[in-house]
Amino acid sequence: MARTFVRSIKPWNVSVGRWGQLFTDVIGVDTAVHCQEVMATGFTRMNLDFDSAIDKLYHQNDLGQKTGKGFYLYEIDKRGKPKKLPNPEIDSLVASVQRSAREFTNEEIVERMMVAMCIESARCVEDNIVGTAIEADMGLILGLGYPAFRGGALRYVDSLGVSKFCEIAQKYSEMGELYTPTDTMSEKGATGGTYYG
Repeated sequence: MARTFVRSIKPWNVSVGRWGQLFTDVIGVDTAVHCQEVMATGFTRMNLDFDSAIDKLYHQNDLGQKTGKGFYLYEIDKRGKPKKLPNPEIDSLVASVQRSAREFTNEEIVERMMVAMCIESARCVEDNIVGTAIEADMGLILGLGYPAFRGGALRYVDSLGVSKFCEIAQKYSEMGELYTPTDTMSEKGATGGTYYG
């Protein structure tokens, strides 16, 4: 699944080195677990009702680069830098936390990733965590490595049309609040509104 994810987002020019598994290994699996706990304390929609691959790695003390093993294995190269290698155990670890195994299309992977990110970005604006859509998008570009040429999550929503985005999100609404557009998003979609209007 990890390789399928990387293959699916490659056309997006997403800096995979700053996203997903490698990002978690670099910041530390323990840091990711702590961040999840903090977010879940503040926002009930962030509570997980399952053990994730990150939880499993944490309980095994496979914390990423700092321990030499996480989503990837790490060896020190000739220059003293960590060299990323495949972790042969990761596929079975991921399989152990899957409710059911199924193949996802590239489109589904991108949509599932983007819908949650876009809705959370919209919430940041609506909750006055940031003042404008551009601030939310710049945070993604500068903080997460979101591809600058794509403009950010809310620019992406505008490029699709908020109404079309809400239709896409509706396909995943059974996955919970993280995948359900906010009332403001739905209203923008119904009235032809935009984030950069």
